[in-house]
Amino acid sequence: MELTNPQQNITPVSDTSREAFQQAEKRMGAEIIGQKVLVERLLIALLADGHLLVEGAPGLAKTRAVKALADCIEGDFQRLQFTPDLLPADLTGTEIYQRSNDSFRFQPGPLFHNIVLADEINRAPAKVQSALLEAMSERQISVGRKTHCLPDLFMVMATQNPIEQEGTYPLPEAQLDRFLMHINVDYPDYESEKKILELARREALSELEEKAARPAILSPGTIAQARLAVLDLHMAEPLKEYIVQLILATRDPQACGEKMGRWIEYGASPRATIALDRCARAHAWLQGKDYVTPENIQAIIHDVLRHRLILTFEAEAEGINSQEAIDELLRHVPVP
Repeated sequence: MELTNPQQNITPVSDTSREAFQQAEKRMGAEIIGQKVLVERLLIALLADGHLLVEGAPGLAKTRAVKALADCIEGDFQRLQFTPDLLPADLTGTEIYQRSNDSFRFQPGPLFHNIVLADEINRAPAKVQSALLEAMSERQISVGRKTHCLPDLFMVMATQNPIEQEGTYPLPEAQLDRFLMHINVDYPDYESEKKILELARREALSELEEKAARPAILSPGTIAQARLAVLDLHMAEPLKEYIVQLILATRDPQACGEKMGRWIEYGASPRATIALDRCARAHAWLQGKDYVTPENIQAIIHDVLRHRLILTFEAEAEGINSQEAIDELLRHVPVP
């Protein structure tokens, strides 16, 4: 009797999932010109089963990128425009009284979808933002005495505008920590700007590519298989220690030199350790690797820690931002 190796059944599934994600990346890249990093980070967040905060000036395709990802996925998509008059029940849903049988029936809110776009999330007050905490962390919503589970595939992608501050509310630290990554979107370069102009002209002239007619690429089963492959990706023990040392260094910045001691007031939580591990694995997997390298960790660490570090007043006075603090961190923590 011939013995079969269980790994022989896993590899083809992993390869199929990787091919599907590569197709999704190619399709999104054709729609989102000049934002390769943003497209890659969207897929990493999907693979790592986390939520994404995207920040950038108006008109930089933040919302378009989220819609492009949603078009690639077999699932429900819901856009929420956050405004100062929004109420928590507008997100979670509410119980409706039914006079016919003298009872209450729960009417699910827009959070009960697979992909949720929270557009301009910092325009809603704290009580609305706090309504997202349970949903983002525990994948459930409590209304009254009942708890309602959200879909297995659930992802929140929030956008915010860094320019206009009037009528906005800073996100609480507890909520920021629940975002897997914080992405800064910058302006496209000259060549990308020309391609955007041509793409806009073609879209205005023709509706030949109806999105409704375009098949989805990523099914829930494909995403689940890809997530298993990412979690199973090999990471050497020294790299695990490297991740832990990077996070611990943010909590004891004095050990990284006088500059870091002056710049960082509060370091990252254990969520950052988990996020850095999963994002580095997803980054390596998307590149077609079977193992994680230090370069994968270093490529993703800025997006994982950017919103988790609280800088001192002295750092702000010196014009230091989180990006520079993380650069200094990478210089002091030895690479295995």
